Amino acid sequence: MKAKILLSTLLAIVTVPAIGAKAPPPLRIFIASDSTAQDYKPEKYPQSGWGTMLRCALAPNVTLENRAIGGRSTNSFIREGRLDTIAADLRKGDTLMIQFGHNDQSADKPERYTTVDQYIANLHRFLAVAKTAGAKAVILTPVARRDFKDGIEQQTYPLYANAARQVARDTHTPLIDLGKLSEAMVQALGEQAAAAYYLHYDGSAGAPGYPNGVHDNTHFSELGARHVADLVAVELRALKLPVSRYVTPHVPALTRTTPAGGPSCA
Repeated sequence: MKAKILLSTLLAIVTVPAIGAKAPPPLRIFIASDSTAQDYKPEKYPQSGWGTMLRCALAPNVTLENRAIGGRSTNSFIREGRLDTIAADLRKGDTLMIQFGHNDQSADKPERYTTVDQYIANLHRFLAVAKTAGAKAVILTPVARRDFKDGIEQQTYPLYANAARQVARDTHTPLIDLGKLSEAMVQALGEQAAAAYYLHYDGSAGAPGYPNGVHDNTHFSELGARHVADLVAVELRALKLPVSRYVTPHVPALTRTTPAGGPSCA
């Protein structure tokens, strides 16, 4: 009992700012993206988005507004008014993270499909929204699928990834090359071990969202979402944006090797 009281006292000393010290400013990160980043209800577990888990790397003064939603391309996100909603909410000092490509390339789904030229133009529209609001924009290349050929992890939608890189270069916008980073992570894991980072479960696994099992090389399991979020956190910390100093990569919640059973940051 005395040990618990002592621990609580020590934690209070660490977390209470010194008298006269400035409290850290309230900051917000908005994520505009697709199902690879979105938040999920518990009944969809173990499907998880990296945007959900990125919260574990953020200081208490940073709020994450995850506007990512499944099945959306830059075209459909804009067409449905989702960028307009962000524009209405975004303000000076915010950070807007933009990651698309998985659905833009879906030529067999006209409601999603976006040509590369349209994709480039749409990214400029996202950047214009950030600029108008006085917010900082960050472009991310499409996160990796688990896609091995002869033992080599393949590039994920390189036409769109290269277009994102081009827009970042042309506009001097910070880039997180999540495609390359996550492809390297998957390659290092190897084809079999990487399956645990994606949705690969037999029906006997008892996954709430997939009682009949699932084999999906695009969407992340809890572990995959945690480790991809850590990749993002490392890069976001290094960008020297106003929010960067309040991002801490490699926290235990993002490097764990066993699932927690949900999006806990403990």
